[in-house]
Amino acid sequence: MAAMLSLEPAGRSCWDEPLSIAVRGLAPEQPVTLRAALRDEKGVLFRAHARYRADAGGELDLARAPALGGSFTGLEPMGLLWAMEPERPFWRLVKRDVQTPFVVELEVLDGHEPDGGRQLAHAVHERHFMAPGVRRVPVREGRVRATLFLPPGSGPFPGIIDLFGVGGGLLEYRASLLAGKGFAVMALAYYNYEDLPKSMETMRMEYFEEAVNYLLSHPEVKGPGIGLLGISKGGELGLAMASFLKGITAAVVINGSVAAVGNTIHYKDETIPPVTILRNRVKMTKDGLKDVVDALQSPLVEEKSFIPVERSDTTFLFLVGQDDHNWKSEFYANEISKRLQAHGKEKPQIICYPEAGHYIEPPYFPLCKAGMHLLVGANITFGGEPKPHAIAQLDAWQQLQTFFHKELGSKS
Repeated sequence: MAAMLSLEPAGRSCWDEPLSIAVRGLAPEQPVTLRAALRDEKGVLFRAHARYRADAGGELDLARAPALGGSFTGLEPMGLLWAMEPERPFWRLVKRDVQTPFVVELEVLDGHEPDGGRQLAHAVHERHFMAPGVRRVPVREGRVRATLFLPPGSGPFPGIIDLFGVGGGLLEYRASLLAGKGFAVMALAYYNYEDLPKSMETMRMEYFEEAVNYLLSHPEVKGPGIGLLGISKGGELGLAMASFLKGITAAVVINGSVAAVGNTIHYKDETIPPVTILRNRVKMTKDGLKDVVDALQSPLVEEKSFIPVERSDTTFLFLVGQDDHNWKSEFYANEISKRLQAHGKEKPQIICYPEAGHYIEPPYFPLCKAGMHLLVGANITFGGEPKPHAIAQLDAWQQLQTFFHKELGSKS
């Protein structure tokens, strides 16, 4: 009988859902290679492969059979996705249009040859970024440039503002996935998008205040406060928002800085200047990449650059990649914790992930270990090892949902 690839769910799933992959109709103990590929919206190909052996009944279930080699080894049912690597070096997998899926091609090849034997089976699977019933609403309200994602059904729902990092524009894929979990999530652009400022020398908190007020006054959003989710520069801005603005009940900061970096933060008549960049502390890795982890002056030395988190009444969760080479995320989280407690505020929850790098994304995104850093103007190492990073992404996604449900409640 012919070999057959069996996927569950069959034709489509959400990107953050596990996918079960099995092959039936093989010869007993047959050696095979599985390959997975997808093309991003810029046409860059991402690929992974792994070698397996069928069981005595000629079946292969990736939930039970370990990979014997290839892009990963061991029992990794989702390895064919998270271990994908781009054909173009230093390229990060990003979803720009959440209304279309990534199309994953899977194939089963005979044998363990590196170039691949005869194709035995083939399947195509769509990985979507909007769960059925999630609504996408572009927001152009006053100065606010954003996209609001609303869960299926009638609200009001707990509201969250989602912020990404340097590069600007409007990334929606985390917000659209999170809306499938019962939150009204607004992906917020803050520079380099439409008529917003082209550069980020100055971050004015009044803009973010307008966004908070818009979300809080939305009929589908339940009060009395909202949540914030920020990664990298978005985490730094989330800390500033929680420090200066009202109405923020809970904040999740993924690998954020407690210092202003590369820009001044303004609110009303207050200014936080950026920490000094110490260019002589930039190192080169053996692969010829810049390592900038030591290149920022400590905000304990330049106290004026320390975001005044002690003013905040927000409940915080810090998610930290312990191998983050973008900046010292673990040090920053610990210093924030000390500062909050010294001012009688509640101790924040800090979850540290060993061997996880800078971009802790929703589950199954491949690790972006190195790439262009726009502030540095060169390719830098972001840190992380593929398998521990994949484990971190899976856990972080669960932790932030649990945290927001607890702090913001479920829908009214």
